Amino acid sequence: MRSPLRSLQARSVPFPSQRDVAEVSLDRRCPLHWALEGREFRVTRSKDRDKPLTPAEFLGQEIRRRREALGLTQAELGEMIVMSPQMIAHFEAGRRKPRLDDAKRLDQALGTDGWFYRLRKNMDAPGIASKFATVRELEPFATVIQSYGSALIPGLLQTVDYATAVMRAGHANPALGGTEEQVAARLERARIFDDPDGPDTWFLVDEHAIRRCVAGPAAMARQLRHIAALVRRGRIRFHLLPFSVGAHALLTSMVLILRFADAPPLAYVEGLNVGHVFDEPALVNACQQSFDLALGDALSADQSLALLEEVAEDYERQAGQPDDRSVA
Repeated sequence: MRSPLRSLQARSVPFPSQRDVAEVSLDRRCPLHWALEGREFRVTRSKDRDKPLTPAEFLGQEIRRRREALGLTQAELGEMIVMSPQMIAHFEAGRRKPRLDDAKRLDQALGTDGWFYRLRKNMDAPGIASKFATVRELEPFATVIQSYGSALIPGLLQTVDYATAVMRAGHANPALGGTEEQVAARLERARIFDDPDGPDTWFLVDEHAIRRCVAGPAAMARQLRHIAALVRRGRIRFHLLPFSVGAHALLTSMVLILRFADAPPLAYVEGLNVGHVFDEPALVNACQQSFDLALGDALSADQSLALLEEVAEDYERQAGQPDDRSVA
């Protein structure tokens, strides 16, 4: 059987060179709006899909097009870049984005002169930390999101005042830190709550996170009322881990777990200036087990809502403002 590498070397398929293809970047006004060599265009889905391609889907489409032009199967390409054919399939379907080193190997195997590397390098949305970009890309496609917050309210639930205070606290000179862009990107994630077909979302939060007064009592009251409104609208499932629990399975780390209808689940854990996405089944299962164990120690949904609103009332009294349950 002829080796995939030898078969590749025997073919010559035209593809944009480094000189012909400028770096592709995302237009900051719209994450699905691409700019190439100064010419702007939108990539549309096939006829049976009425939405534009996501950046990951566009990248995957190009990988598949190049692979098929070279007459390679997914298994043959996977052998060349030391990757499973299943992962190649996830790349091509837009369910996963290759890492930068994966993109380099794709360029080498497919003879694309650094094109996939340059494309992948510029895919991360503005205002999103690179360590979190994969999660941000995949959140809208999830069927289930499970998120645990230890010291902070999870990002999907944060209000503008809370998010701004958190972002500014992370910069020695907040004026130079791009805070507004980061906050806008964080709030944009919450649009999934506006979609009636959006993912089922489970939030598990340590009582410490709602007791720490971020941005002042008035802002914290609005933050907690915002969460309560989402609960009462039936958009989220929310549980609190009270101080009385003591040690629990998630005491040392936050975790975010995404599940999909047609792709394996993944887990994301984060520390100071570092974050990791795991899709290895054993690691994802370990994260899921820890989440389930901690959830077993949490207050019930009704008890959690009652405590949340009780703390909100405490903040409102501190701020000297009336009880306002209209925050959405």
